[in-house]
Amino acid sequence: MDCELCRNEQASSFHHLIPRTLHSNKWFKKRFTREQMQGGIQVCRPCHLAIHNLIPSEKELGRHFNTREKLLAHEAIRRFVAWKKSR
Repeated sequence: MDCELCRNEQASSFHHLIPRTLHSNKWFKKRFTREQMQGGIQVCRPCHLAIHNLIPSEKELGRHFNTREKLLAHEAIRRFVAWKKSR
């Protein structure tokens, strides 16, 4: 399976769209189902590292970037993916 962000490399990593450290947090439990909290995307290692380096706050990831589309709407992620696709 190709990376769900860059589509270039073989996906080798599962990215939880809502980080596992937040699954017991009341704010997330009220707003998301168990299935939504366990959901994620398959990404290559460089894209996975970029996600966590460019958006270091797990709460920000879980609250604002909890879908593939929202991740790709993040300016720095979008630029990274475009750069990676051009290689």
